[in-house]
Amino acid sequence: MDLELTETQRMVRDTARSFARERIAPRAKMHDREERFPAELLEEMAGLGLMGVNIPEALGGAEAGAVALALAMIEVAEACASTSVAMGVNNMCAELINRFGTDAQKQRAVAKITSGGATAAFALSEPHCGSDAAALRTTAVRKGDAWVLNGAKQWITSGLHARVMVVWARTGSEKNKGISAFLVEGRPRGLTTGKPEDKLGLRGSTTVALTFEDCALPGDALLGTEGEGFKLAMIALDGGRIGIASQACGVARACLDASARYARERRAFDQPIGEFQAVRWFLANMKTELSAAELLALRAASLKEQGRPFSKEASMAKVFCSEMAYRAADKAVQIHGGYGYLDEFPVERYFRDARAQTIYEGTSEIQRVVIAREILKAAGA
Repeated sequence: MDLELTETQRMVRDTARSFARERIAPRAKMHDREERFPAELLEEMAGLGLMGVNIPEALGGAEAGAVALALAMIEVAEACASTSVAMGVNNMCAELINRFGTDAQKQRAVAKITSGGATAAFALSEPHCGSDAAALRTTAVRKGDAWVLNGAKQWITSGLHARVMVVWARTGSEKNKGISAFLVEGRPRGLTTGKPEDKLGLRGSTTVALTFEDCALPGDALLGTEGEGFKLAMIALDGGRIGIASQACGVARACLDASARYARERRAFDQPIGEFQAVRWFLANMKTELSAAELLALRAASLKEQGRPFSKEASMAKVFCSEMAYRAADKAVQIHGGYGYLDEFPVERYFRDARAQTIYEGTSEIQRVVIAREILKAAGA
């Protein structure tokens, strides 16, 4: 197995790293405390190809592959998890539209996302259903040349700012096979956005509810085939889980770096606290788990890039990386002691940001369901 990066992968990683350290990191605390969406940064990132890392160059993407996207996500998340969330959703939606959209849909929507002309949103969850996505109630009814949407969506990342959305709605009575995906562009009449949720972490990433009331979409708004929407959602979420795993690795890197620096500088009992075995073991475990997590994330990305099955590997990466990041953040706060509980040091933000990663795009419990299902399926083959 070749663990060396290609020249393209290194270039994307280094580009993301330089931008993250020079432009994103200095603003991270401000975006968190002021709950400010990083619109300007996302536009600049689009100019670097980071809004379409795995998208063809003809549509404005970098065409660098899934591994390069994972590497870039790690770098951005190390600087600011909130910014990486918006980056991840933009890339996820662009990939889905590129794979299943018509040529016209690709030229309109994907090109807008990759150029920075539009932020994207992924509208699947509803107030009554998150993990059980097939239980959604939003409906889409064909009326003449239009589709008319009615219903509500919940927990929609970037929904306040998005001008390209992929929205799932029920078009038939069958649970899974009665769901279709739609491309919603601009702000059509009948679509209203709730106020941003007041979240524990990821506060620079806006999360809102959406309401559709007789919202008319053009006849060509259907993404893929009618009744195929559930499959599209699962495909997108598999890729998105690699993104969350990468994001978690970035947050854990930030935790380790901050903790190591503090352990060298902070003194107690006439020596740096990094000389104490307890602190050293914290750091050693953080580094070991982080290294294992990065390999899991990059393996899943590599399988995706090769066109091989990767659902199990994406879930394994997501559950391990997200829980690893939360442990790393917990230990980072502990190493900082009382100062880790203050806004003065960044580890309290890392702690808050890491908590969400075990929940969204499939909770840790759902990931274990997916992993076990694949194990049992293979056992019966």
